Amino acid sequence: MKILPAITTKTKSAWRDKVKEVKDLGLKEVALFPTCLKQEERKQLYQLLKQTKVERIPFVHIRNDMEPWEMDYLIEHYQTEVFNTHTEREFPFLYNLDKYKKTIYIENCLYPFDEKELQEFGGICLDFSHLENARVFQPARYQQNIKLIEKYPVGCSHISPAKNFPMLNKKDKAFPEEPHYLNDLSELDYLKRYPLEYFGPLTALEFENNIRLQLKAKEYIINLLKLSHLEN
Repeated sequence: MKILPAITTKTKSAWRDKVKEVKDLGLKEVALFPTCLKQEERKQLYQLLKQTKVERIPFVHIRNDMEPWEMDYLIEHYQTEVFNTHTEREFPFLYNLDKYKKTIYIENCLYPFDEKELQEFGGICLDFSHLENARVFQPARYQQNIKLIEKYPVGCSHISPAKNFPMLNKKDKAFPEEPHYLNDLSELDYLKRYPLEYFGPLTALEFENNIRLQLKAKEYIINLLKLSHLEN
């Protein structure tokens, strides 16, 4: 398993600070979450990445409005291996991405996994904070997802902090705090509940926190899960 710090984009304009951190730290490999950027901003992101030392972005969370040229660009320039997306029941693709489907993994989010859809795509992108949130607040959804997690490959995964409020109800738009912001490293302790085989070979840290904090969290997770042979 490889754990990757990530450039996330939910907090407005903070993604630029993350790109600068990546540049200042000389990181050569990151995950990318351009999911809150429209295409013009994504183009700006791609240009800024050229000014860093990043050589590989093996894992990218795509939007439903991603165009084929963007997928090709990421694969050709950054050796992207896997993509993830939300179910098309939530966000239908606006462009034909059929040729990439077996490298796209479906994330557990507002809808439980659909077996037919998992068969059509590469498999599962397991978001652990969403899984834990469902376990606490929506046990029926949790059990449904667990059945399919046991059956289909987890090709990649997200790690975020566990929160004590429901995050997976489509009607609930206002949260007490940013769900992907880590307030304390102990918010990651819930990960011990899940077997290592649930973690994909590529695991991204989906935090709105800065990159330096993400790197500290990575070390915490390594010790927490006793990952003595983690791939760097």
